[in-house]
Amino acid sequence: MKFIFSDSLDMVDPGFDFIEDRNAPNRRPYWDDAYPHELFENPPYDGMLVSKATVGDQHIKGKFTESQAMRFHRVGAREFLRLDQQKYTSMPIFGDCGAFSYAEEPTPPYTPEEMVEFYDDCSFTHGCSVDHIIFDFDENLSGIEGGSEDARMRFALTLDNASRFLKEHQAHGSSFVPLGAVQGWSPTSIAEAARQLCAMGYDYLAVGGLVPLKAPQIHLVVQAIRNAVPASTRLHLLGFAKADVIEQFVRYDITSFDTTSPLIRAFKDDKKNYYVLSDSGELTYFTALRVPQATENTRLKKAAKEGKINQEELQRLEKKSLKTLRAFDRNEASIDETLEAIISYNVFLESSLHDNVAIRDKLSAKLNPLYRETLQARPWKSCVCPICKTAGIEVIIFRGSNRNRRRGMHNLFVYHNRVKQLR
Repeated sequence: MKFIFSDSLDMVDPGFDFIEDRNAPNRRPYWDDAYPHELFENPPYDGMLVSKATVGDQHIKGKFTESQAMRFHRVGAREFLRLDQQKYTSMPIFGDCGAFSYAEEPTPPYTPEEMVEFYDDCSFTHGCSVDHIIFDFDENLSGIEGGSEDARMRFALTLDNASRFLKEHQAHGSSFVPLGAVQGWSPTSIAEAARQLCAMGYDYLAVGGLVPLKAPQIHLVVQAIRNAVPASTRLHLLGFAKADVIEQFVRYDITSFDTTSPLIRAFKDDKKNYYVLSDSGELTYFTALRVPQATENTRLKKAAKEGKINQEELQRLEKKSLKTLRAFDRNEASIDETLEAIISYNVFLESSLHDNVAIRDKLSAKLNPLYRETLQARPWKSCVCPICKTAGIEVIIFRGSNRNRRRGMHNLFVYHNRVKQLR
């Protein structure tokens, strides 16, 4: 089972100055920045995935700049992602359309022929056929009953695209491994789509539409597929948002899955944003310590202009929080001192923004046990990953992309170790 990291230019500045909160002098975005695999002795994933919608084109504005997109097409995915060194040559690079980017459109903006050309030109090792996401889901249906008119249209379109995609792949003599994209509105309709894809000639299926589903529903989907296709059929789970419970799905002989969940959790989750692998091999979590940027945060700037926040006091509390945290890391400040500094800053900030004094006690009561647990455990001290060894306590501070993405990269490292244990 391979863990494929779905990338969206998730890089950090290796020379970032944590004390001054600024990038390295003369830093050039992308060129001087580093991917996760460049910061670890061994990559914290088994491969990478890039969506065409992320690269961007005339149909969809991606996350790449125009010059980056041009270079991606010119030099190919492996060189662009800096996976062209000898130690990375066996790592697979998956590609897909990025179906969520056009989910609201009546039809996908890409044709199967265009996608085969894209995968060929950019030297992907694996490429998914063109799918159209189906958001309907009813686990109680049988066969291919049910499904709205729109769902059935997307079902038929996805299968037709897969047929054209495979024929184009064969006609071009393409070297990448084709994956047939699976969509449906129930476990049994999804299984029927998988059966038809295998009948077309696919032996590797990419199961889509899983993001909004709960884990028990995904179990039903994967089990239904396994019951409908040959045992030799390889399965890839697209956008597997339930990555934290991947151990539940080992029994289905999953070949690969892609996710950004460990990285995204670093800055999207309120509580579980720093991963730890326990002695028993289970994932556990700690809460990162929020110290917002007093002068760079757009919301705070707006509040200051409106007179809702005393900016001098805000900056004083911000500096005190950072100074106390670093003193704590050197054993020069107690847990209580550190908690008081951080929570006072957060409470002052929120009560000012919401013009509500009552929020103080509620927020303090919420943050105190979470932050105390993190400070008592000092998980960054015992972590062996190069992110924690280099950044120290900065990795547990929720503040700006260079810290938050580093914490996300730490999470990738911990999560990859969890997947390796399952293997």
